[in-house]
Amino acid sequence: MPAILTRDGLDALLAALRGRGYRVVGPTVRESAIVYDDIAATADLPEGWTDEQDGGRYRLVRRGDGALFGYAVGPQSWKKYLHPPILPLWRARRDGDGLSIEATEPVSERVAFIGVRACELHAIAIQDRVLLDGRYVDPHYRARREGAFIVAVNCGHAGGTCFCVSMGTGPRAESGWDLALTELAGEGEHRFLIEAGTDAGREVLAALPHRAARPEEVAAAEAVIAKTAANMGREMPAAEVKELLLANLEHPRWDQVADRCLTCGNCTMVCPTCFCTSVEDSSELDGAGAARTRRWDSCFTMDFSFIHGGSVRSSARSRYRQWMTHKLATWHDQFGSSGCVGCGRCITWCPVGIDITEEVHAIRGGSAR
Repeated sequence: MPAILTRDGLDALLAALRGRGYRVVGPTVRESAIVYDDIAATADLPEGWTDEQDGGRYRLVRRGDGALFGYAVGPQSWKKYLHPPILPLWRARRDGDGLSIEATEPVSERVAFIGVRACELHAIAIQDRVLLDGRYVDPHYRARREGAFIVAVNCGHAGGTCFCVSMGTGPRAESGWDLALTELAGEGEHRFLIEAGTDAGREVLAALPHRAARPEEVAAAEAVIAKTAANMGREMPAAEVKELLLANLEHPRWDQVADRCLTCGNCTMVCPTCFCTSVEDSSELDGAGAARTRRWDSCFTMDFSFIHGGSVRSSARSRYRQWMTHKLATWHDQFGSSGCVGCGRCITWCPVGIDITEEVHAIRGGSAR
């Protein structure tokens, strides 16, 4: 049953998670953006801040209330904690005439994620399918994922580049969480409607100061979510996007977007589902040791598709088309869903403001279908 926490109750939640051995990570303000970092109390959260987002534009501005979660999403996703951008794989050392190789053991740190949005829950589920399902399991991802405790937040603010409603991924956090919050800020007492989704979540909730939610509070929480859903900044055409793109691989729109695209890879770096990596070998200056490291990579780089005869995708047109058609079309064939969750990060953090929803609309408007 839904319950009500006060702000003091939310502080008690953070303390309870730390007391259970979790590293607590949540949103905080740093360098003019809302990012994810270690937090100790609600005072570390972005109280009274919201974000203004559009193509190639992100600004923090003050709200008229003291909301702690009154923003959309920032440049980071939870991917950085589950699928880290830099991961040492092994290190080799020369010892006299011998050679020793030490592999990096998976890290099984217990981390509590605070403030996970519905689109981000869907992104985590997608990465679960990519990195945990099938024959080849990433042991490093598995160890981190098994140690995660998720406190979701139903969105009370739609960003200017959000389109989760048209992707069926938000703004309500439907599943994949241990506890879920809906913030009731503004006039009156600052409250959080809280629900438990797992046994672990129910155990934590039972230890917190809370009371049963009144019907009018449940209705107020529903109204918050409904208002957010009605104020999306973007919309992705829902029907047959996969078929549309694969039938229009030579559409002139690919040339038009290539004239603007810098192939910088920002869209893949901020995307919560992109998972591509490369490995990098390095040796010590004295020749006594070497190491192999895995790093995030991007299909926008020339080297990513480099083989013996050169890069398979040498033009900006081919690299952008590869990214977009994989994300929205062939991802379905590989993993059973779209690779996009409608968070809008790729639009906001593109230096030239390329909008993936606009590109689909443009292709549909003059498509071959």
